[in-house]
Parts: sequence; structure tokens; C-alpha cells
Amino acid sequence: MGTAMNSMRHKTGAATPPAATAAPLHEQGALRGAIGLAIVTLAGFGFLYSLAGVGVGQAVAPVGANGSLIERNGQVIGSTLVAQPFAGDGYFQPRPSAASYNVMALSGSNQARTNPDMRKRIEEARAAVAQREGVAREAVPGDLVTQSGGGVDPHISPEAADIQVARVARARGLSPDAVRQLVARHTEGKQFGVLGAPRVNVLELNLALDAAK
Repeated sequence: MGTAMNSMRHKTGAATPPAATAAPLHEQGALRGAIGLAIVTLAGFGFLYSLAGVGVGQAVAPVGANGSLIERNGQVIGSTLVAQPFAGDGYFQPRPSAASYNVMALSGSNQARTNPDMRKRIEEARAAVAQREGVAREAVPGDLVTQSGGGVDPHISPEAADIQVARVARARGLSPDAVRQLVARHTEGKQFGVLGAPRVNVLELNLALDAAK
């Protein structure tokens, strides 16, 4: 019995594999790997990925990828994505801008509804718009006295365009109905039919007015 047990112990001990020895870490090899990973990451994500994105944008939507710019006689006069002020009674006016219509300084006012300065500014703007359009203060739509989050929203609501029709028509010697037809043709529906609200691009509408004369 003892001999058998000793034999089993001997066999079991012989079958046990020796402990694995960890390979030593060479600093030079680890440094090469880190540098290689950094190069691949910078080249792949910092250059090739950006280059591919630009290429896809130019191939699929070149107008939007280049800023949705509008040119007349070879000169850029604006972008359908950015609001700009217009001088004269013959033009529709956009909503106010917290960034003074400067695309390099996009910003909202960051003022709460309860802020006294904001409430005062809105009331002053409401009074000015009401006087300009010859309507009651209560009839002035909110988007003609409030600033958008980015400060350069190029759109106004159809209601905001409608209260400007009489002034624009009078200044251009057009009938209000003719101007309303232009507004209707340049009123965009909801995005994909469900998102947002109907809106009018002020720059495109004013360009259509210039072309109509």
C-alpha cells in the first residue's frame, strides 16, 4: 500500500509542469510600440479620418460642406446658414443677434427670462418693431425681439415675415399680395415633415425681392 502511494505521488509530481517564467520587459521595445501607436493614431485619426470626412462631404453635399454660400456675379454675398442685417424699408429684417451677426463670435445672451436687463431689452425691441411695422406691440412675434442660441439664426417665422409685408411692399411699390406670394414660395416646412416649425430664410427672400423688380 505504501509503495503504491509513493508511486502515485512520484507520478503526480512528475506530471506537474514547471512554473512559467515571465519574459523580461525591455524598455526599448515598449518605447517603439508606444511611438508606433502614436504615429498610427495621429496619422489615422488626425489626418486620414479628417481627409476622408472632407472628401465625403465634397462628394455628397458640396454646397453644404462649403458653407452654403450664395454668390452673385462671382462674389459671395452671404450664406443661407447665417443671418445678416439689411438696411432700408424694402427688405425683410431678421431676428436680433447677440453676436452682432458676426460668425466668429457666435453666442446667445445667456440671460434668463427673469433677468431685468433682458426683459427691458425685449420691451424696447418690441416697441421699435411695432413702430417700424405700424402694428400693435402685442402683434409682434417673439422671434423678432428675441435672440437665437447661436446669435445668427437666418430664419424667421411666417408670422414674423407677414407683419413686414406691408412695409416692404410700400417701399418697393409692389402689391402686398405679390410680396405675400414671394413669402409663401420661400417658406420652408418642418424638417422631414415632423421636426421644428415652418420658417422663412430672410436672405433668400430678400434676394427674390431684388430679382422680382
